[in-house]
Amino acid sequence: MEPGAVFKHARGKTVTELEGVLLTNLVLNTAQAHFNEDAMSRTDLGGTIVFGGVVAAVVIGLATQDTAEHAVRELRLDAMRFKAPVRHGDTLYAYTEVVEKSEHGTVHFRHRGVNQHGAEVFECERWVQLKHRPPGARRAH
Repeated sequence: MEPGAVFKHARGKTVTELEGVLLTNLVLNTAQAHFNEDAMSRTDLGGTIVFGGVVAAVVIGLATQDTAEHAVRELRLDAMRFKAPVRHGDTLYAYTEVVEKSEHGTVHFRHRGVNQHGAEVFECERWVQLKHRPPGARRAH
């Protein structure tokens, strides 16, 4: 995990009504944009969209398989940007850039979510403390 490295995570996830409706209801988000197809069909969006919290969870979850296996703790999640609408049936893929890493094991990631058409739909910054060997420590054989 060297700064400047960018990689695509292996898995994608199609957003279904389970995530788009059930999870949104469980957090009591009743915004028209997520549940009123009639009203939303008359807007510039042309229909309902998936709750941003679900989009963030899917993208970060896809990235976690490669960025948190050796995590000691999550430190910070910041600068969330929802760049394009996500709809039921869209498939999301995650990309990660290693922005910075410290000698103490803290890694600053930039995660991006892209849909099946290649449109970037989400971006965030995340800091994770990973297990590490102190500088100068030797590996046991």
